[in-house]
Amino acid sequence: MKFTELALKDEVLEALSYMGFENATPIQEKSIPIILANQDIIACAQTGTGKTAAFVLPILNKLVGKEDSCIDTLIIVPTRELAIQIEQQIQGLSYFLSVGSKAIYGGGDGKDWELQKNALKEGTDIIVATPGKLLSHLKMGYVDFKHIKHLVLDEADRMLDMGFSDDLNKIFSYLPEKRQTLMFSATMPDKIKVLARKILNAPKEITLSVSKPAEGVTQGIYLTFDTQKQAALKYILDERKDYDSIIIFTSAKAKVSEINSFLRRAGFKSKTISSNLDQNEREEVLREFRAKNVRILVATDVMSRGIDIKEINMVINYDVPHDAEDYVHRIGRTARANTTGEAFTLVNPKDFQKMKRIEKLIEAKVPQFELPKELGESPDWNTKEPAKRSFAKKKNFRPKPKKTSTPQK
Repeated sequence: MKFTELALKDEVLEALSYMGFENATPIQEKSIPIILANQDIIACAQTGTGKTAAFVLPILNKLVGKEDSCIDTLIIVPTRELAIQIEQQIQGLSYFLSVGSKAIYGGGDGKDWELQKNALKEGTDIIVATPGKLLSHLKMGYVDFKHIKHLVLDEADRMLDMGFSDDLNKIFSYLPEKRQTLMFSATMPDKIKVLARKILNAPKEITLSVSKPAEGVTQGIYLTFDTQKQAALKYILDERKDYDSIIIFTSAKAKVSEINSFLRRAGFKSKTISSNLDQNEREEVLREFRAKNVRILVATDVMSRGIDIKEINMVINYDVPHDAEDYVHRIGRTARANTTGEAFTLVNPKDFQKMKRIEKLIEAKVPQFELPKELGESPDWNTKEPAKRSFAKKKNFRPKPKKTSTPQK
């Protein structure tokens, strides 16, 4: 469906045309008419489906011609990266509108606090905020939310997973009961349903196909012992010297520096991004990565939903994520906007069951690839305890699918 068929005003359509957008994605096609009709929504849609524009566009449409400076819309998100990303998208989509927006998040200095305070105190059409920092401002007593008409919870499941439930309930107490509430979540566990019943009024439900990697992603796994992982990582990277945008994910924050140190010793240009960095440092790393000045980014799962960078060639899971859903979000960083990409996962014996749960979730077996023999014997799916393996230098050749065994028996 084309955006011109969705009853959007000329100013919004002009911004879409200017940005080169013509056709709506499924989540946009389903959500926009409901939001324009002022009904609540609970939508299950994963990252990369266009869900940000699905709620931003109809809200901007309602703000056309707004004259007062009251805060109209509050969008709550789990991470500062997502807050920045959404606020930047709002700025792009409101290019031909008189709509103001401000991102409220932690990690800045006193100047950032004052800018956020002024936006909240004087009024800004759209506020995009992380729960903790927003609550800090609310407790100071200068925030007026009584005119809010729209509340959006984006990545609600992630916020609850990160322990923001109490903060959210406190924030809700500052909001008017009569409002439109829009909840977007990548998964729909029981705790999300409980929250939905509490804050939504007769919501329309939208469920898209979730937990499925994009068709353009070529997936693969390498069975490795922990002692082989660094060599396996180097092998994969050496085989793709033409790739200039790669993300390596690890579940443990402590491993980020360890992996980065290895990469630098091996001659790769890489940097890290995790919650250990302050906001300015994180933004600078992302700027360098977007500009292709840094080839490899080593990140934690916190970043798996907060990085919106096009043309990422490959994602490597240094370890299997704890949550099967996180696998989809990690590899969803590549093959965005109908492009193609590769995603490889290093699986040690301790993580076999996690990988099987992922395959069950995505309803597909992930092809298994062989490491070069020079890296030593790999584990098989029946291995219970890791053993020490030695490895030598590899020879350059592309991996071939393993034909003699299957990932599951």
